[in-house]
Amino acid sequence: MIDFSRYHSLFTDYLQQHPLVKAPNTLYEPADYILSLGGKRLRPVFALMGSDLYSQNAASALKVAMALEVFHNFTLVHDDIMDQSDIRRGKPTVHKKYSINTAILSGDVMLIKSYEYLLDHSDPTLVISLLTEFNKMAVEVCEGQQYDVDFENRDDVTIQQYLHMITLKTAVLLACSLKMGALVGGASESDCAHLYEFAKNYGIAFQLQDDYLDTFGHADEVGKMIGGDIVKNKKTYLYLKALELCDDQQQKTLRHLYSELNVTISSDEKIATVTQIFRKTHVEEYNKQLIEVYRDLAYSHLNACKIDKNSKKSDRRIYE
Repeated sequence: MIDFSRYHSLFTDYLQQHPLVKAPNTLYEPADYILSLGGKRLRPVFALMGSDLYSQNAASALKVAMALEVFHNFTLVHDDIMDQSDIRRGKPTVHKKYSINTAILSGDVMLIKSYEYLLDHSDPTLVISLLTEFNKMAVEVCEGQQYDVDFENRDDVTIQQYLHMITLKTAVLLACSLKMGALVGGASESDCAHLYEFAKNYGIAFQLQDDYLDTFGHADEVGKMIGGDIVKNKKTYLYLKALELCDDQQQKTLRHLYSELNVTISSDEKIATVTQIFRKTHVEEYNKQLIEVYRDLAYSHLNACKIDKNSKKSDRRIYE
């Protein structure tokens, strides 16, 4: 049985023992601040799991795990600026706690630090492999973020385009994390490919669940304002599927509320109206079914790996 809590504890201990803080404190403190806010640490957990599956030595991938977590949080710092978000994991975002200029610069140094962790390996062949995977992933994450930004001002986004966007923005980082850990552990090329597909499809399911919670979750559990995606006109699966299922009047209302020209309604009213249409069209059920499709596809790739059967067993829930 895969024990995610063990990997989480191993990485948390390492993170606490290796803070980024140094002079000037005003540059590094914001980086340590966002890293201290916690979260599920899925990226480092996947890296440690990938190594452990093949070497029985999860700790050998700690530097890779650190690189991935620092990179992930760098993207969050910059994403929060672009999205003008005030809250991250129930706490003020970096640019709100410090300043926009500080957040930009701290994010930049976090990106550089992530490369330092990858380079800190003695095997040059492994370093090249790690950097190749990391660079491919980093570019795709940026592409996904740009698609996400572009979609806010488009009214012709399709479900397939949305799924492609979240694959780039979210899923490839999880996929890269597991594959990089497996590379450290000495996995075969075939298993690395299957593990990548497992984590990629798991990541798509994860993002679908995250989008669901943004509308139907609870602020104290999710750690951010409920309905934020609606306020920002995010073209999530919930919105796109609702357009397919609703009647003409509901569709007209949805398109109007997601229009840039819509300035006559409060955020609370907008959230309430859109959520009501989502409920009436039962899009949350379609969302749950799609999560199952991607989750089942993920586990089909995990089952194809040449690893101990007990290692393929884990809690299939997206959220603990």
